[in-house]
Order: sequence, then structure tokens, then C-alpha cells
Amino acid sequence: EFEKNGNHLVNAVCDEHTALFSADEWKSYSDKEKSDVLMQYRLAYLGEASVNWCPALGTVLANDEVKDGVSERGGHPVERKLMKQWSMRITAYAQRLLEGLEKIDWTESLKESQKYWIGKSEGCSLKFRFVDQPQISVEVFTTRPDTVFGVGFITLAPEHEIVQQITTAEQKADIDAYILKTKSRSERERQADVNTVSGVFTGAYLVHPFSQKPIPVWIGDYVLAGYGTGAVMAVPGHDERDYKFAKNFNLPILEVIAGGDISQGAYTAKEGKTINSEFLNGLEVKDAITTAIKKIEENKLGSGKVNFRLRDAVFGRQRYWGEPIPVFYKDGIPHALDEKELPLLLPEVDKFLPTEDGEPPLARAAASWKKDGKYEYEYTTMPGWAGSSWYFLRYMDPKNQTAFADKQLMDYWQQIDLYIGGSEHATGHLLYVRFWTKFLFDLGYISVDEPIKKLINQGMIQGMSAFFYSFLLKFDQIIKDDNVALDLPYPELLLISKKSYDEILAGKDPAEIEAWIEKNIFKGVKKNFTPDYNPKATLKRHVDISLLKGTSDDLEMKTFRSDDRYSDFTKATNMDTSDNYSVAREVEKMSKSKLNVVTPDDICEKFGADTLRLYEMFLGPLEQSKPWNTNGITGVAGFLKKLWRLFFSTSQGDVQTSTFYVSNEDPTKAELKTLHKTIKKITEDIDRFSFNTSVSNFMICVNELTEAKCNKRAILEPLIICLSPYAPHITEELWNLLGHNDSIAYEKFPVANENYLIDDAFNYPISFNGKTRLNIELAANLSAAEIENEVMGREEVQKYLEGKTPKKIIIVPKKIVNIVL
Repeated sequence: EFEKNGNHLVNAVCDEHTALFSADEWKSYSDKEKSDVLMQYRLAYLGEASVNWCPALGTVLANDEVKDGVSERGGHPVERKLMKQWSMRITAYAQRLLEGLEKIDWTESLKESQKYWIGKSEGCSLKFRFVDQPQISVEVFTTRPDTVFGVGFITLAPEHEIVQQITTAEQKADIDAYILKTKSRSERERQADVNTVSGVFTGAYLVHPFSQKPIPVWIGDYVLAGYGTGAVMAVPGHDERDYKFAKNFNLPILEVIAGGDISQGAYTAKEGKTINSEFLNGLEVKDAITTAIKKIEENKLGSGKVNFRLRDAVFGRQRYWGEPIPVFYKDGIPHALDEKELPLLLPEVDKFLPTEDGEPPLARAAASWKKDGKYEYEYTTMPGWAGSSWYFLRYMDPKNQTAFADKQLMDYWQQIDLYIGGSEHATGHLLYVRFWTKFLFDLGYISVDEPIKKLINQGMIQGMSAFFYSFLLKFDQIIKDDNVALDLPYPELLLISKKSYDEILAGKDPAEIEAWIEKNIFKGVKKNFTPDYNPKATLKRHVDISLLKGTSDDLEMKTFRSDDRYSDFTKATNMDTSDNYSVAREVEKMSKSKLNVVTPDDICEKFGADTLRLYEMFLGPLEQSKPWNTNGITGVAGFLKKLWRLFFSTSQGDVQTSTFYVSNEDPTKAELKTLHKTIKKITEDIDRFSFNTSVSNFMICVNELTEAKCNKRAILEPLIICLSPYAPHITEELWNLLGHNDSIAYEKFPVANENYLIDDAFNYPISFNGKTRLNIELAANLSAAEIENEVMGREEVQKYLEGKTPKKIIIVPKKIVNIVL
């Protein structure tokens, strides 16, 4: 197409700033230039991306692997950095990912998470030029062009490419310091922190495209370089975040939509008449938006546009593990390996760490690991979601050696009917798997474009976490007598335990605190001391719950020193081992990082795996989070023992024994009713995913059968088939004892027979003037007149009448009898 017509007729998603070119221009490009243009259209492409770079780990981290500016694994500093990265153009599917949510049965909260993450907004782009450098412009995207005359300032992302170019000399130091600080925060962190207001003035001004007034340009970390244009048109009179920013930095707040009181806060309603806005004055918001876009397009200042918050997904990882990206480089141009050259295997390396100059670990094999012995391979590897996004298809045909699955099998199985998984994957795995499925569908490999019909978010099993607290005491400088800096991992601060502070230091002035530290901790070290005790500056550290067994809530430091995980911390505090720490406990997500994981081994050892399975289900509804508590586990264990006893005779004559004994007698009506009532309820529970009520229904059934002394095969066999998905080990054992050689797993699930559920009698409550005095069991098929005759003929009823004649007798068949005196 480029050879014939250039790219003028191509209707495809591409990079935002892809230039138009003719066929002749295309033919004049070098191979490298052609490759670069094609990258702007490719689904998997090599381009510059702003990433979370962790120098200590030597890898790029996903947003959810970064917390509070440090890596989740290891707690190492993370910075934002522009890097050449392989990415997937998931943005090409943004609209279809939104539309697809309407045809799948997923939880509303999860759908809302994906809708917000994709973040569709309709509005227009608008260009502003600089006062002193008119050749440079800033493009913004806004959903509210009706408020264009209310622009009070423009905020750029700290990483925006023109920041250094437009910053004045007077502001350069402040701008550089702010940019450095921003590098330590992930994009997710910056978006989520709505309470902190921060920014720095660049010293530059833009010209308002209509009023020609100067507009100050700031940078702020709430603006992201990778979202939209990396610039925000701030209208503080009608946006809450902009209002906070303007108030914090004393910037002008202009009212352009009537209906609110901007002295009290931003007026954000999308209704009212436009004011102070020249050609928009007097228009309602909806009409003003249309008119503003038309005027912007007429003046060639911008155009109407649909924007998405969703960013392309970074695909390369600077680590050893993972599939190698099957690409090699010839004259600086990436080429895909031919299919017959796959799989490309990981090379052997001397260590699984980045090279000394920061290259990924695969670069350690650069000398020998080359395509045809001369072309370098790509050194980054694929992320985990490269496999997790489509491995479900392989289950359909796991041994196929010629394709990932046979087309006929995939047409038969289609997508996943039911997926049970955590909501924490909403904007990661569950978005990627939908994207991956859609492009496999587009390529004709599969017949569905959504991977999962129904999805349920299971609640988490929570654990009891333990924490110890300490307070920060800062030092301007810490030195030894010979003026050499004291060698501590954290020399700028000292951590004091809560007990030390409360019992020894509380209420003391700085000189007394310093004297105590001098005597008890540093013993002769010189320092300039600045105390900064503040409960909000409390350090909260998780404690391994396994270290707390048999200890009180006040723990000595030596308790923690036995664990290497605390070595850095104890070095930093340099505190006496007799010092105690106050420990608090609370329920949290069970996680290795929170040191509160409970392994099931002890429970399996003591009660058996079936007890563990049943108890986890018995804790509560599937969708709810449930704190792990073993207080009630003996009840579940007792239920399984009672079930076991139904299959054994415990006495023969005067001799106590325990012999397997199941009768072949025909069951009674009551026994059949108990069984089929249970089958019906369990079937309904399974359809509703209500497994906790299933366990309750099994308990009721076993209690009723125990009371009836039922040991009949016709009742017990169907019962344990129903129970087998819940407690597979004990039911398999009993199935074998019943004389079956095949596994119980292959048995057909029982079906409830409604005939056994029809009641042939009803226990009527008999009331006198509305107060129930006794119960009488009568045939269920009696008419009202027959019920009255039966009731009035009973001696116990006549006793309550005391010779009186009833004024009225109210009878509701199969409900009540009320005698009014």
C-alpha cells in the first residue's frame, strides 16, 4: 500500500504523530527509515516508553510491582526513565475492549475498573503557543472546550520533552529538583494521590488562542507524559483538582459557567450558561462545547477528538527468565525470526544479573549467542502475561505438535465458561487476556473475541498480621570522633522503639533526648541533633507471625534478631537487645510480603485435607473476604466423623466393634425425603456458587440420617456422590468400601426426585385469639372443613375452649388454625 499510495488512504491505528507521506517519498526512504515508519503501525513495536526502572534489580517493573517509590520485591528505589522498549499496541483495541464488557457476565465492580482504566473521553485537541518562543507549541486535550476562556494555567508532565527548553534560568534549579523527586514515583501512585498538591512554575508563559492573554506554565506530577499529550489545560473555576492547585499556589480562578460559587469551590456540573467567554456567552454547556470545537477547527487550532487513558503495554523485560523475544538486528533494523527457527532458547550466562553497563542479563552471552553467528539477538525477554494471556487455549489440545490447538477443538470448546479469580488482576491479566483473544480472533485463529463468559471474584482468605512501631528521630549529621561519617545503612535517621519513647523520652527536651542517645546508643559519637517525633512519622514494620509464638505483645529486639530479614534494620537502630517493641495486630490480606501466611500443612496433619477444604468453604460466601480463624474447625471435623459412622456398625451383641456394614433394605419415605431434599438443595447451591450453605445442608442431612439410624445403600451411595466434589478423599474411600472399583469422580451426579418431596402431613400450629397453644399433625390434603372437624374434635382443643363457643375459626390450609373466642 505504501509503495502504491503512501499512507494517505491507510485507516489504521498508529502512533499519534505519524507523518503523511506519498508513494514517491516512501520509495526514497532508506531501509532503516522504512522500518521506523512500519514500527508506528505494528501491533508489537519497538519504541521509546516511560518505564519504572529499578537500577538495583536491573529491570523494568510493572506499575503494580512498585509501591511508594520502591520495588515491591526488595524495597529498592525506582525511577521513571525513557527506554527503548518492545510494546504491544493495546490502545488499538481500546474501543472494542470497552464494547466487549457489555456482552460478558462479569462483576460490575470489575467492569467499572476496566472502564476507568481504558478511560474513554470525547472532546478536542487545542494548541497554545509560547509568548517568547512562538515556534514552540503545547497541545492539550480537553473534554470541556466550553471552558476555554477559564484557563488559568497549563500544567506539563515533569518528563515532558519541552520542559528543559522553556524553563527560565531563575526556575531551573527548582524544576530540576522537582523532576528528580518525581522519578521515584510510579504512574499509578501519581494518579492515585489526589490529596497531595505539588508543582513548580517554569517561568514560561503561553498565549491564550482566543483572548491572547498570557497563561503561566507549571509542571506537576499529577500529569503523566504517557497520557494524552502530557499537558493539562487547567480551569480551576470548574475542576476540583485544578481548584486545589490554584488555591495552593495563589493562581487566578476564573468563572465561565454560571450556577456555582467559585469562592467556595469549583463548579463542576455540566450545566448552566456560559459567561465571560466572548463568542460562547449565553450558550448552554452542551451547545457551547459544539460551538467551541467548531471555532477551534475553523481557526486551525485543533480538532474534535476521542481520547483514551489506556496506554500501550510495555512487553520487554530486562531479566533472564521468560521467553526470549524472537528478534535479531541487522544494520540496526529489527527482524523477526522465521517460524522454522523457533523456539529460540535462552543462552547460558555466567550470572543472572545485568551487565556492568546496565544491559539485560542475556547480553552476557552476546559474544556467542548470535543469529547465524553474526547478528545480535534482542536481549530483553517476554513478561509473564505473554503466556498467561492465552494458555487457556492450550488446555483444549495440550499435545498438539503442529499448532497451539486444533481449529475444530477450539470451535467446539470456544471460551472459558467460568473463571474464578481475584479482582486484583482487573487492569493486568484480565485486560491483557481480552486484548490477546481479540487479536487472535482478528487473525482468524479462534472463533470468539472474548475469552471468559462468566467471572466471579472470590473473596480473599485474610490473615492476622503483626506490626511493631518505632518513631523517627532525625540527625543533620552523624560523625565519629575522627570526623569520618558513621557507617550505618540509614545514617540520616535513628529509629526509637515505642516503649523507649513512651517510658524514657516522652516530654524530654532535645538536649535530654540527645544525652540519652549519647549514653545508650552511640556512646561517644558526635552529631548535630534535630528531633522530629511525630505519630504520623511512625514507622510500621510487619513482623513474621511465626516469631511471635509463645510471646507477649511487648517483644525484645533479640526476638527479631534471630531472623536475617531484620539485619539491616537492627544495624540501623544499633539498639540494646533488652529494648522492647510494642506489637499490634490486625486482619489483612494473607501475603508473603506481610509475613502472615498460614500454611495448611498443620491442619491437614491434624484434621485431614477434606476437613480443610470443607472448612474453607464453610467460612462464608465465595465472594466475601474471610479472616482465617480455626476456632470452628472441630465442628467440620466432627461432621466427617459422623458421616463415617453411618457406614459402620458399632456393636454386635455385647461386644463393641467397628465393622463396615451397609444394609440393602429399602429406605423409608422419611429417609428418601431427607436424601432428595439434600440433593435438591446442593444442586441449587452449586448453581448459585453458594458452597458455604452446601456444607450446612450436608450437616443437616447427616444429623437426620444419624437420628433415623439409617445405614441403607440406596441412601448413602447418592449422598457421598453429592459430597465427593467437596470432600474427595473420604468419599473415595467409602466408595471403595461399598464395593466399587472405579473412581467416584466418574459417577453421574444424582437428580432430586420431586415425588419424594411432597409432604403427606402438615403440623398445624393451633392458636387461640392469636396465641399458639399447641400443634396438631394432620393429613396435608384435607380441606378447610375437614381440618375444622379434626381440630374441634380433639380433647386438648376442648380443654382450651373451657366450654365456650368460638366466634370464628380461621383456617389457612398448610399454614395455621386460629380460634377466635
